[in-house]
Amino acid sequence: MSENEEIIKIIETLFESGKSKDFSSLRDIHLNDSKFSSFSDLPPYDLKNYQTTIELEELRFVSISDYEYQIKNPKISVFGDAAVVALELKQKGMLVDNKAFTGEHISIEGRATFVLVKQPTWKIAHIHLSKI
Repeated sequence: MSENEEIIKIIETLFESGKSKDFSSLRDIHLNDSKFSSFSDLPPYDLKNYQTTIELEELRFVSISDYEYQIKNPKISVFGDAAVVALELKQKGMLVDNKAFTGEHISIEGRATFVLVKQPTWKIAHIHLSKI
C-alpha cells in the first residue's frame, strides 16, 4: 500500500465508523496528545482536544442512521512525517431524535482538512470540517 493510500485509509476509517457504528478504531486513528485539535461545522464551535473530539464523533455518528459519505477530490501532500489532506465531503443520513421518536433526512456538502503525523503509523493530528 502506498503512503497516500495509507493516509486516505485513515480518513476513511473515521467515516466508516459512522456507517458501522463500531467506534473502537477512533482512538487508534487520532493522535492522543495535547497537540491534537479539531474544529467542526457543528456546535460547539470551539477548538476541541482529543477526548472531546472522540466523544463528539461518537455522539454524532450514533445520532445518524443510514449514514453514507463520499470523499471527493482528495489532495494529499506529504512533508516527511506530516501530511495535509484537503477534500470535498458529502454526508447524508437520517438524523434521529430518540426522545421524540422523529427523524430528519440530512445531506451535507462540505470541505475538510486533515493534518496527519507519522508516529510510527499515520495519526490524525488536526481536523477542520466546514459546510459549503
